[in-house]
Amino acid sequence: MRTDEWWDLIEQARAAAGDRADDRNLPDDPLPGALTEVLAALGPAEIAAFRLKAIEVTGTAYRYPLWNAAYLIEGGCGDDGFMDFRDGLVLLGRDVFERAVADPDSLATLPVVVRMSRGESGWIGFQSLGCPIKDAYRRVQGETGTLDAAVEAAVRGMARPAKPAGDDWDVEDDDEMRRRLPRLAALFLD
Repeated sequence: MRTDEWWDLIEQARAAAGDRADDRNLPDDPLPGALTEVLAALGPAEIAAFRLKAIEVTGTAYRYPLWNAAYLIEGGCGDDGFMDFRDGLVLLGRDVFERAVADPDSLATLPVVVRMSRGESGWIGFQSLGCPIKDAYRRVQGETGTLDAAVEAAVRGMARPAKPAGDDWDVEDDDEMRRRLPRLAALFLD
């Protein structure tokens, strides 16, 4: 699956979710169901290709600067939390995702992040992008074992980094956070 086609499917789901597409903390979050619906219109091979492209796209966000931004936004962020953060970041759309990967401090402009900085409800992360994909596959194919096997076999052949890319720094050092992520630090530290 081409990257543009993959992002078009994400945007279709976002359009179906409407003005409620940017916050994963909603009790009745419409976006996962909308993504399931969009993907269920595809064939099994296309859904599997979507899953593989999701792994590839979220892998581009496996970067220390973004992880450190997630740590600041969420008040801590371990391995699993960063996977959830990257999955949720994808659901914010291509522009937000690519801008955040290039400049994690750009996340300070998102309304959900501003709300979170005030202690109001909101969340960027998403438990697992794999869930709506599996739900769609199950709806189309009646099972998910063949999806799991295809993805597992393809992932074995992928080159994946052992550690995140980019500069790392001490996330507990407020001065360093202010230097490297000034807009986010202004929201969460000042």
